[in-house]
Amino acid sequence: MKQFLQHIVILSLLILISSCGVKKSLTDIPDISGIQQIDTTRIIHNENFYTLNNNQLHKNKHGLWELYLEGTPLARGIAAGSLTRELMKLQEDAFLGKIEELVPSERYRNFLSKIIAWYNRKLYLHVPEEYKKEIYGVSRYASDDYNNFATPYVRMLYAHGAHDIGHALQDLMLVGCTSFATWGKKTTDGQLLIGRNFDFYAGDEFAKEKLIMFVNPDRGYKFMSYGWAGMMGVLSGMNTEGITVTINASASKVPTIAKTPISLLSREILQYASTIEEAIDIAKKRDVFVSESIMIGSAKDKKAVLIEVAPDNFGVYEVANSNQLVCANHFQSESYHRDKRNLKAIKEGHSLYRYQRMTELVSENNQLDPEKAVAILRNREGLEDKNIGYGNEKALNQLLAHHGIVFKPEELKVWVSTNPYQMGTFVAYDLNTVFKKLEITQKEVVIASEALNIPEDPFIHTKEYTNYEKFRMIRSKIKEASKTRQIIPDDELKEFKTLNPDYWATYFVLGEYHYTQKEYEKAFSAFVEGEKKEITTIPDQEKLKKYIRKCKRKM
Repeated sequence: MKQFLQHIVILSLLILISSCGVKKSLTDIPDISGIQQIDTTRIIHNENFYTLNNNQLHKNKHGLWELYLEGTPLARGIAAGSLTRELMKLQEDAFLGKIEELVPSERYRNFLSKIIAWYNRKLYLHVPEEYKKEIYGVSRYASDDYNNFATPYVRMLYAHGAHDIGHALQDLMLVGCTSFATWGKKTTDGQLLIGRNFDFYAGDEFAKEKLIMFVNPDRGYKFMSYGWAGMMGVLSGMNTEGITVTINASASKVPTIAKTPISLLSREILQYASTIEEAIDIAKKRDVFVSESIMIGSAKDKKAVLIEVAPDNFGVYEVANSNQLVCANHFQSESYHRDKRNLKAIKEGHSLYRYQRMTELVSENNQLDPEKAVAILRNREGLEDKNIGYGNEKALNQLLAHHGIVFKPEELKVWVSTNPYQMGTFVAYDLNTVFKKLEITQKEVVIASEALNIPEDPFIHTKEYTNYEKFRMIRSKIKEASKTRQIIPDDELKEFKTLNPDYWATYFVLGEYHYTQKEYEKAFSAFVEGEKKEITTIPDQEKLKKYIRKCKRKM
């Protein structure tokens, strides 16, 4: 506690010392000349279709929002904000609502806002002017409900770095992404095929309304990306030159100052690169503040590589004499072979396990196609098909992914998942036809290539899936009871155990509950049972062992 208070005092002094820099960052805005001439009138045709000039927002029959934007940065941003204002409000309520849940005290939230402002004091210097204009346009339609935290434009800038913070603070378990690329003899037609799960998790409400964005910029290449309303950066995307970008976190120290958000770096690559070499050149120009593996697929190069960026290092990983590339949450290039943080992540975390499982599944399939790629992304088992429990972070499908996505760059085809998680229908889009349709019409039109859709996972209609969703609800209830010392009925505790019996955390949650109730023999029994399962990380194993020792002493 003493050390924590010391950190708070030091941080407070730093905030005071650098108050001028903070003030400048809070008042900086991009050049918005000409904004008065931009049409902002949104036309509501029905609850699922909106237009603003040639820009439009449409919700398809699979529940996926499709946003089309064109024009200058400021015009694109204004169109995005105007068209998606209600969706942005839902996302912000879900995200900032989570902060209010974690930090219920208004006093502490005000202090938190000051810390975040200090931390982001240089952010505006590392965001290209084009994207600042776009984000400013979007922010014109952001809610005023959180202005006590920061102004809309500043909040929107912060939001584009939230992904990076989630990666740096890995204890929050916001991420665990896994991806792969195959080509040549590893695919049915010899073409490049890429698949990835994006496991950024910020709550169920945050993941409800998914949005695919099709952008026709005044400069650069047309592209699509998959995320949520208000996110103008790229998490997963492909451009009309056949360049694909997906991002995977790697081990980072907690950064002390924000620089270029990874989502905006990947956006820049997608908008301005047509080859792997051009993508590398763009990545080298930007200073980042977390460690990230950026998988670049290229139709022209007919392969994929990893650009591995960190605040103090840079590497490119390319497989030699192979037709497959696998990426989890650790670096693989020679530049990081002696990196202590990376080596620790490999040794203690679950990244290596998922890397091995992905390699196992890709290797088992002699020739992959989009359907087989989706099946790999949906896989719930551990190595050698071991049952490791639903929701285990060692699984490729952790039953929390924001989305899964598959690319065929040489044909400009992409398949994007729909709810729940990445197990709903994978909707197909062909960029050869999508932009042709959207550029010439303001009517409600089907732009998906429905005949190429990949069906939903039958698992979502099973009793096991129903049990897992019930397991999640009861788990939250038991965790809360462990904090408040409330009593959970024995029959509910027994049911909880049967809902997900192969998952180590089932027993850990039960053990913690019994421990707080001073039922040390029951707690000991639960912890010992959990120790027999596939435990996620070495720190988790150590936590279990520590509880077992404490229970022995108490008994």
